[in-house]
Amino acid sequence: MNTNFKKIGLLFLAITSFVSCDISDGDDPVIMPPSKAAFTNIREAALENKTQKFTLTAGTGVITLTSAKGVKININGDCLTKAGNAVTGTVDIEYVELFDKGDMLVTNKPTMGLMADGKKNLLISGGEFFIRATQNGQDLVTSCNINLLVPANLTGGVDNDMTLWFGNIDEKDDLVWREVKDGGDGGKGGVQGEGTNYYVTFGNFGWTNVDKFYSDPRPKTTILVDAPEGYDNDNCAIYLSYDGEGQNALAKLDTYTAEGLFSEHYGQIPVGLACHIIFATEESGQWRYAIKAVTIAANQTYTFTLAETTIGTEAQLVAAINAIQ
Repeated sequence: MNTNFKKIGLLFLAITSFVSCDISDGDDPVIMPPSKAAFTNIREAALENKTQKFTLTAGTGVITLTSAKGVKININGDCLTKAGNAVTGTVDIEYVELFDKGDMLVTNKPTMGLMADGKKNLLISGGEFFIRATQNGQDLVTSCNINLLVPANLTGGVDNDMTLWFGNIDEKDDLVWREVKDGGDGGKGGVQGEGTNYYVTFGNFGWTNVDKFYSDPRPKTTILVDAPEGYDNDNCAIYLSYDGEGQNALAKLDTYTAEGLFSEHYGQIPVGLACHIIFATEESGQWRYAIKAVTIAANQTYTFTLAETTIGTEAQLVAAINAIQ
């Protein structure tokens, strides 16, 4: 009987050893990657967490709302229409303000602007803003300007090179910024820095940004980033934080090659740039992420393994990103 028990015990240990060896692959423990829906949901939850909600009464002139960070939002309630008809009564306002790269990352709202040749380049932001007006769930439009008074201490001080940009969500659910010039893109308005504030004027609800292009004289390159096995452009994302640019800028590698690598493919990253590459995905309702400090080399491929990642809450990820200098 003792001999049989010993045989069973040895067999159990052998099976356990086999299973233990089978759940890892090199540096990466075997973890089930999230679905596209799960990754989308955690980003949408982050955006909802950043959404402030107000009400105003249409037909009573200009209403001033004050955001959590002290931005003054001026909306003329006499100019609101629904399906072409003037609106009266209670109106619901949704408002988002993003001033740091941690919040930009978890909501997937990086600062990447279209250049004249159709390529994208990093923008230095003076704040990203979203405003939506609805009544009984129906979107409203305005025939008057919307005005924001933005304290410049939220963005490191007034920079008179900042201009107005509008954002549109593309087919990949990425926010693409286009500069507003002479009322282009169906909008009107601009940015004026005065004293300790930015005065921002525009004529449309939706995404608006105070921005300027990042400029660096060094030669440029394209880089590639390899995510851990099982992760692709549906269930994870790769971002870049440029060292020395503070909290106001976040780039994204928004293309995915046939070989399964992330790239920005526009060739706009300076060679010799000190930066941090960030891998972000979802796991069981939390964030799995990794932050890698690198100095950009020409045509380099950088690799993440799951062993380099950690799991944390939204607040922990935002704090980790904002700690990058």
